[in-house]
Amino acid sequence: ACKGNISPRYPVVEAVNALFYTVVLWRFGMGWHTLIYFAFVSSLIVITFIDLDFQIIPDSITLPGILIGLIAGSFLLYDPFFRWTLLGFKASIIGAVTGFGLFYLIAVLSRGGMGGGDIKMMAMAGALMGWKSVLLTTFLGSLFGAVWGIFLMAFKGRGRKSKIPFGPFLAAGAIITLFAGQEIFHWYLRIR
Repeated sequence: ACKGNISPRYPVVEAVNALFYTVVLWRFGMGWHTLIYFAFVSSLIVITFIDLDFQIIPDSITLPGILIGLIAGSFLLYDPFFRWTLLGFKASIIGAVTGFGLFYLIAVLSRGGMGGGDIKMMAMAGALMGWKSVLLTTFLGSLFGAVWGIFLMAFKGRGRKSKIPFGPFLAAGAIITLFAGQEIFHWYLRIR
C-alpha cells in the first residue's frame, strides 16, 4: 500500500503550504485568525493545482470558503481586536457580493470566458478580505494572467483564443493582497 511512488507535486505543495504558513505567522502573529488564514491560503493552493490540471474550481472548496469567509470576515474586517462587529459583517457581505458580481459580469460579457468557479472563488476572497481586496486581487490576477498569456503567445505558439485557467493567477493575487494589500493601497494613495 505504501510502496507506490509519490508524485513530486506532493512535497512541492507541502513546501509551498509551509512557506505560506510561515509568512502568515510572521505577518499576522498567532491567534484564532491565524487558522482562518491558514485555511484560506491552503484552499488557494489546492484551487491552483486543481484548476491547472482540470480547469475547474470545485464548489466543495469555494462554497464552504464563502461561508467561513462571511463568518470570519465579520470578526477580521474593521476591528483590530478581532471582535465581531456589524460593520465587519456588512463589509464581509459587500466583499462577497463584489467578488461574485464583478466576476459574474465578466462571465456574461465574455460569453463563458470566465467559469463559475472563478466567480465563487472571488466571492470567497471578498467575504474574507473585503471589496477593496477584490479589486486589488482582480488587478494583480489579471496582470499575472496577461503576462503569462503574452509569454505563451510569444514563445509557445498559443493563440489569443487559447484557454488558460485563471484561478492560479487570482490565487496569486489574493495571496499577495492578503500579505501586502494594505501596503499596496497606502503606496497607491501616496503616489496619486
